[in-house]
Amino acid sequence: MNASDNATTILIHLAGGVALLIWSVRLVRTGAMRAFGVSLRQALQSFTRNRLAAFGSGIAVTMVLQSSTATTLLVSSFAGRALIVPAMALAVLLGANLGTALAAFVISMDLGWVWGLCLAIGVALYLAHEAMDRARNIGRVLVGIGLILLSLIELNAAAAPLAQSPTFRTVLGALSGEPLLAVLVAVAATWLTHSSIAIILLIATFAASGLFPPATAVALVLGANLGNALIPVLDQLGAPAAQRRAAIGNLVTRLVLVAALLPFAQPLAAWLQALPGQDARLAIEFHVGLNLVGALIFLPFIGPISALVGRLMPGEKAAETVVKPRHLDPSVLDSPTEALAGAMREALSLGDRVEAMLHDTMQMIGKDELKLARAIAQADDGVDAIHESIKLYLVRVSRAELSEAESRRLFEIITLITNLEHIGDIIDKNLRDLAEKKIRKRYAFSPEGLEEIRDFHQRVASGLRLALNVFATRDLTLARQLFAEKATMRDAERHATESHFQRLRSGRPESIETSAIHLDIIRDLKRIHGHAVSIGYPILESANALRESRLKAEEEAKPEVGLAAAAQSGR
Repeated sequence: MNASDNATTILIHLAGGVALLIWSVRLVRTGAMRAFGVSLRQALQSFTRNRLAAFGSGIAVTMVLQSSTATTLLVSSFAGRALIVPAMALAVLLGANLGTALAAFVISMDLGWVWGLCLAIGVALYLAHEAMDRARNIGRVLVGIGLILLSLIELNAAAAPLAQSPTFRTVLGALSGEPLLAVLVAVAATWLTHSSIAIILLIATFAASGLFPPATAVALVLGANLGNALIPVLDQLGAPAAQRRAAIGNLVTRLVLVAALLPFAQPLAAWLQALPGQDARLAIEFHVGLNLVGALIFLPFIGPISALVGRLMPGEKAAETVVKPRHLDPSVLDSPTEALAGAMREALSLGDRVEAMLHDTMQMIGKDELKLARAIAQADDGVDAIHESIKLYLVRVSRAELSEAESRRLFEIITLITNLEHIGDIIDKNLRDLAEKKIRKRYAFSPEGLEEIRDFHQRVASGLRLALNVFATRDLTLARQLFAEKATMRDAERHATESHFQRLRSGRPESIETSAIHLDIIRDLKRIHGHAVSIGYPILESANALRESRLKAEEEAKPEVGLAAAAQSGR
């Protein structure tokens, strides 16, 4: 019974140590990206004039971020926008491979009490700075480093008794005779955790405790390196070819190394054991050596490798008409402020698309240009695609820790793109169909009726432009102006309807045959204006300028006058 309890306790400690290690590595990466993200991106762009500088920048940035995956996504983003040539991008990734190995090497050193110092300083910095500033995120990095060191102590304590367990040794022993299986297990574990550093440290801890022989440790390290190169390739499956080439090239170099070294895992492990040093650090030192050798072998050939990948992955010229977002950068997701700024730019670009659709609709109605029907339908497909991309991107942004201002901005962007998508649907599904019906049946509005529609359309277009300006500036005065136009539009709709019925009573033939189309167009344009006004609601709500049923007076939004108004209404 005691033995069973002990085994259960050890496994719980082991699982907790593994979870703490994985989470801590992510904590360091998130804090580093938020504290130094802009500077790191600038460094990557600046130091790519030659292969050695690019290689060195990859090492430095990855050691700060504690993640070669993050570095790869950054570089891939630059390559996709032609900000870095493919060969230099591959040089950066070779440096990133070595950088993540050096980071694991430093962390795995016996640093004793340093974990406590990191936690103490990190927590103090984090609590002393409430705002999402650099000092707070540096504190987050220190806390993460301290927890990594603490998790390694816990893993060492839990792994030592397991080394004496016949059952556990039998389970892990199954990997000893199957090096390919060991590689696949390490690839899967690295992909699941999205952290090669965590897996390498775990492998090193288990190997030092004698849970599996050195040859198995070598195979697992090879698998972790392969899995690390595979992660950014899988994460960018839907990206343009230019963005994926650097990651593919890096994966090719890892595959070559694994294929070349895996058959010699046993003699390689024996040779490493014969070298002077600590056997307990064999996995860590092999990890560093592997990536150093890889850099020395492939760095001179980054040009031919990039050219080969380019030939195998040509640009998608036929897909140029496919609408894709331009400002949703996945590499800045750990920096919510930058990610939201990109989403805001994409949302405003979506607004431009919807504005163009609204303009084309009036052209189609007023000039009977049937050819615009197809363009409007295609534009709405683009609006739907961009809306979906922004929405999914914001879901990923929302998983990070957001400040109150960032959460509010995220909600404003969602409100904007949702209303724009509804406006696009009204234009495509309603107004376009009405215009097609008018053209195909050869109807013609009366001059007065057409002028009324033009005037109403102009009011709606102006309201949409104002709504986009309200979103961009968050100006309360503009938001009030936008809201106030609801009443103006009601009056304009009533006036247009009364004028139309007056023409019907007078027996105008054009008005009689186009009556249903005329009224439906006015109704749909007013619906569009209603969605445009809704874009300003979050700005008014954040300023406490809305009642449940109507807009507050400007003075009533002020706290002092608001109290006086409340007292007045109570009399």
